[in-house]
Amino acid sequence: MDPDTLRELLDAVAAGDTSAEEALSRLGTLPFADLGHAKVDHHRELRCGFPEVVFCEGKSPSQVRSIARELLEHGAVFLGTRASASHFQSVGQVALDARYFEEARLIVVDRRDPRPQHGHIVVASGGTADHPVAEEAAISAEVMGNRVTRVYDVGVAGIHRLLAHQDVLRDANVIIAVAGMEGALPSLVAGLVTCPVVAVPTSVGYGASFGGVAALLTMLNSCASGVGVVNIDNGFGAAALASRINHAAAGEA
Repeated sequence: MDPDTLRELLDAVAAGDTSAEEALSRLGTLPFADLGHAKVDHHRELRCGFPEVVFCEGKSPSQVRSIARELLEHGAVFLGTRASASHFQSVGQVALDARYFEEARLIVVDRRDPRPQHGHIVVASGGTADHPVAEEAAISAEVMGNRVTRVYDVGVAGIHRLLAHQDVLRDANVIIAVAGMEGALPSLVAGLVTCPVVAVPTSVGYGASFGGVAALLTMLNSCASGVGVVNIDNGFGAAALASRINHAAAGEA
């Protein structure tokens, strides 16, 4: 149940085109539906601006399929993160239009009419090995209704590559900076722009990177102001935060 649908329903009741009983029946699944293995939150978009997103890792393909069916039957967009090919094949049984982004490990079913993409989010990545996390962030942000520009492979080992994109960086309402190894990219980016920077440490690196902990600590200790940090490899979390910042800046909050 999204805000537009709810508004249309209330207008129909006020105009006498829909009975109170019918409206009550349609609202009966709010705020959630209990599937036994999951309680699907149909109220999420009304509260937070975007439907519930499903973390697929750790769930069986059949569980993800049943959650997807429940969300789609109520008109929601389905976004599944950390999804495997098996999850995608299972969701495809109830949604032939499902798309799978293998690198980002995302499943997307979006049946909304084409909508304008608001504001501007830039997703910058340190190296090619960071692409999966960067793409999780970029695609998730696009599904959330944001205009996204990708600036990839611009790590600090060759800062001229980043400096060549200063005009794009300064046009953004928020920048997602994704980096592994020592994780210095967000500090460099934040020193060039006035907008917030959402830093995403990745698990890319040799032994002393400790699976992304070194990059995480670097980002948390950034001497540049305006940097916020999400969890290791959490491209979706970065997109969710950046989307709220961007929509607010674009007057769409």
